Amino acid sequence: MSLSIVIPCKNEEKIINKTIEIFFNRIKDIKIELIIIDDFSDDKTYQVVENLLKHYKTIKLIRNVNQGGLGEAIKLGIKNSSEKYLCFYMADMSDSIEDVIKYYQNISKFNLDAVLGSRFISGSKIIDYPKKKLMLNRLFNKLTQIIFLSDYNDFTNAFKIYRRETLLKLYPIVSENFNVFLEIPLKLIYRGYSYKIIPISWKNRKFGTAKFKIKELGSKYFFTLIYCFLEKILLKKRKY
Repeated sequence: MSLSIVIPCKNEEKIINKTIEIFFNRIKDIKIELIIIDDFSDDKTYQVVENLLKHYKTIKLIRNVNQGGLGEAIKLGIKNSSEKYLCFYMADMSDSIEDVIKYYQNISKFNLDAVLGSRFISGSKIIDYPKKKLMLNRLFNKLTQIIFLSDYNDFTNAFKIYRRETLLKLYPIVSENFNVFLEIPLKLIYRGYSYKIIPISWKNRKFGTAKFKIKELGSKYFFTLIYCFLEKILLKKRKY
């Protein structure tokens, strides 16, 4: 068994070196490949990763294409991955490496299509989550739960693990930005693929600048919500 870890990066020169080294230092019993997608950084992110290629042979460094955007970066990561399972992980290390290992153990042991972590269930841990973002996060995720009658409550967090062949079955992926991390788990759930929810830990980033902009992305999230809801209705009609 083996694992691809897709890490999209935009101006992460201050932390990407540490992020990569922690993966290789802490994950010893799983064969991993790191797929670093440089999303049009205007700092030295690409050069920092390029310098590490001679030390770590299982890193793939790829520049984003066309108009860029996080959605395109994620699709490039999926396309260039080669292992059975694929984990999305943000470069800022807000999520736990230990949880990556738990993800892998669960998805491989129970032969699942995905393991969806939640920061908001018993056993999870959150450190220094900005209050405004937390309130909006909880409101939007509760709305999503209600609309889709779902048992999951942390759709918008990027950090999840999937079976690669299942991800390919969810295409086309249409989201262009952070809303891609809403589109993928929604499609997986309402299309009936197998998953397990586990508690995970999260802490606010210490280096660099957060790329998530509430005002800019709000409309994109609602577009994805509507798009997925309409697709769910159409899929249900086809069954009859």
